[in-house]
Amino acid sequence: MSSCTAASYDDLVARVLAGGYGPDPADLRISVAFSTRQAVRHAGRSGGYRNEVLSLRLGAAVGSCAVEPGALTDAAVERCVGADVAGLLAHELLPVRIAALDAYLMHVLPHDTAPGARPHPLPAGSSLEKSRARARAVAELLDVPPGARVLVVGVVNSLLEAVRERGLTYVPCDLKGGTTEWGEPVVTDALAELDRCDAVLASGMTLGNGTFEALRAHAAAHGTPLVMFAQTGSAVLPRFLGAGVSAVCAEPYPFFWLDGGPGTVHRYAGTAALPDRAAAGAAA
Repeated sequence: MSSCTAASYDDLVARVLAGGYGPDPADLRISVAFSTRQAVRHAGRSGGYRNEVLSLRLGAAVGSCAVEPGALTDAAVERCVGADVAGLLAHELLPVRIAALDAYLMHVLPHDTAPGARPHPLPAGSSLEKSRARARAVAELLDVPPGARVLVVGVVNSLLEAVRERGLTYVPCDLKGGTTEWGEPVVTDALAELDRCDAVLASGMTLGNGTFEALRAHAAAHGTPLVMFAQTGSAVLPRFLGAGVSAVCAEPYPFFWLDGGPGTVHRYAGTAALPDRAAAGAAA
């Protein structure tokens, strides 16, 4: 376990507050706070969805956390402006705490220079083309044999496609329930499915809704591969590599769905799980 690795979410926050990763967060203040709201229905898809993300800017860094659409008030966003990071790490709203932690860690450990990070290009294209390219970049981090069953926590249809392309089966799971694009039932209790799955592929949104730590602890205890795809907490989740998390596809703001041009995600993993960068870029 490296010096950058935290044993748990609470351990990570405690180490940040103690200056274990760099400057005292009490001395750093958020200059900009904003929310990004999106509604999408990709061409050729039968359904759509909405996203809302809280983002906080610290220097050149932007930290983000997804929230349930409509759950975050304008006043809550505005009160983050000028607040010190240490105070926001104790905020009453969990998404604010996560966005502040992400901003701090992005500030001190930006993906461009963070140990273990490897950039992976996303090509320009339509919203669906970029979604599929991002999904392939994530699914490549699943270091499991064909036929393995993957618990996918946070249903993204492009990710389910990419998992199938790898010759894997999956159990789709999301707190909202419902069905996938192909009519498959979506389970709502991730913990109840863990013992019958060989690996877990989970959204960073699990940080924002408080379910991540249980997934991490189970993976650490049972040796289950846990791959995170992270817009929420993209700088937070790499700090758990070796402590339950086996790989992370980190995607800081601005996200792929905001722009049709080329982009970059940053992948963290052991060398056995991470494809060659040139080959991966050609595949995308």
